[in-house]
Amino acid sequence: MELVAFLGNDKETWGQISGLINHGEWEKIILVKSKSAEDYDSPKDSELVVVDTSKPLVELKEELITKLKPKFSGFDAHVSIASGTGKEHMALISALLSIPVGIRLDVFTKKGVESIN
Repeated sequence: MELVAFLGNDKETWGQISGLINHGEWEKIILVKSKSAEDYDSPKDSELVVVDTSKPLVELKEELITKLKPKFSGFDAHVSIASGTGKEHMALISALLSIPVGIRLDVFTKKGVESIN
């Protein structure tokens, strides 16, 4: 299973991402980060994709497609959009579906990692 998590400027949500990373069984972890966000110290090995979130939505989506497409070997990904803005979330989801990669939205709860769709 591959985890794709967006890291926005809202650092207080990064605990949710760390919980997913620490408690899921991931073959690959891809962290998508705004270039303006502070550095994130991933608790496990991960690949970092830095994007320019100041771009308009469609341009951001195209940047994400270009940078993410070579990273996928499977047909689906587990996705966290706990961090970031609506625009960043829309660009990420649209890019993944355009690659095409199916998505499962995951969250970390008291019960552990749960898919919500």
